[in-house]
Amino acid sequence: LDDSDDSQIQVIGGTVYESATTFEDLKLSPELLKGLHDEMGFSRPSKIQAITLPMILTPPYKDLVAQAHNGSGKTTCFVLGMLSRVDPQRKIPQAICICPTRELAQQNKAVLMRMGKFTGITCACAIPPAQKDYMPISKMAPITDQIVIGTSDHMLAEDGFRSDSERMMRDIQRSAGGCQVLLFSATFNDRVKDFVTKVIRDGNQIFVKKEELTLEKVKQYKVQVPDESAKIEVIRDKIFEFGQKVGQVIIFVRTKQSTKNVHNALTREDYVCSSIQGSLDQSEREKIIQEFKDGYTKVLISTDVLARGFDQAQVNLVINYDMPIKFGTEPDYEVYLHRIGRAGRF
Repeated sequence: LDDSDDSQIQVIGGTVYESATTFEDLKLSPELLKGLHDEMGFSRPSKIQAITLPMILTPPYKDLVAQAHNGSGKTTCFVLGMLSRVDPQRKIPQAICICPTRELAQQNKAVLMRMGKFTGITCACAIPPAQKDYMPISKMAPITDQIVIGTSDHMLAEDGFRSDSERMMRDIQRSAGGCQVLLFSATFNDRVKDFVTKVIRDGNQIFVKKEELTLEKVKQYKVQVPDESAKIEVIRDKIFEFGQKVGQVIIFVRTKQSTKNVHNALTREDYVCSSIQGSLDQSEREKIIQEFKDGYTKVLISTDVLARGFDQAQVNLVINYDMPIKFGTEPDYEVYLHRIGRAGRF
């Protein structure tokens, strides 16, 4: 991934934009350049950044639908876009970033605060609090941060959240006619494409050919096991022997009951591991993620709450304990691609 030309990204339609060879080409403020180089340690843009940042930052600020591989640097594109467009002197929300999960919303806020460290821009995180801390919105103080990052958990998947996303887009476009919309993902299924056609009328589009979506840098192995009960033995005897030497491991399972079962089985084998699933209290989810990010646990067992966007450079092994399925029996290749993309990060 060091060679950004490895990414098979294609721009749809004609373009008048020049790709950026350096961040300096983008006419960014000195404060943002300092954040990119000093705080983030970035030397030059990745391919998706080189292509999309001029599109995002050049008037007339057209909408953008962009697909790029997992771990290719998409977060920097929209975070830098927000940091570049808002005015730190105005103490009102000027940019909204909607994420599919709470963990991703918090991760994106952390990236934004690092990248924008020298700008004076602040950010509010709009995610459901722990039950004990719940307060109705009507009783909260008005938000004075320039950027709001939040989630409605799986934005376009369940019907309720899909209508939430469409309602938000309608309200924003009604109240802020010139609002620029950026939509980034590693995969775009038909439901998402349908959503895009409703909210983006005249935008730039960047896509990856479906057959080139898998990262060549991520080696994939299909492991035969005699039966379900033998999976733990195979992980213990065949996979961990290698996996524990290469960094951290994420094991994806399908249900919250499976997270408990696998966690208990591995703990009995004296492995230090943690597990996360959607019904956990928010503070507990945050604690587990932080311990994993800090390296206190080498193995994290998760449902698909961490399949999308979760970024931990030390993750070099992903185990699909249960294969992802949709409609009861059909393999969900999209979720599979997101899962394995937790390894091979840019």
